[in-house]
Amino acid sequence: MDKLVKYRALIQELLAAYASPEQQIFESGTEEQLIFDTVRDHYQLLAVGWERDRRVFFCVLHLDIKGNKIWLQENSTDYDIVADLVSKGVSPSDIVIGFHPKEVRALTEFAVA
Repeated sequence: MDKLVKYRALIQELLAAYASPEQQIFESGTEEQLIFDTVRDHYQLLAVGWERDRRVFFCVLHLDIKGNKIWLQENSTDYDIVADLVSKGVSPSDIVIGFHPKEVRALTEFAVA
């Protein structure tokens, strides 16, 4: 299987699992939405709705695929999505922790860019 096809499917599978009813991040009244742009390779889990009297619109997880590497752009959860990716066969050299500056990325076992 082509690496890009594999990574697209894997990201979608993981985000769908995180958004499952058993993994609800917010209280009722807030909907978890999966956004999959498979043409431009942007993948998000959003929380949208109301929590008591407060409007919620929040990016929970955001991953991109750029240059055949998975970029973790946002992780506002306790989920270790990087560990999940590695356990599913993604090489650390194909994972970029995009919310860290390039200088910090160089100090990890993951890709710089």
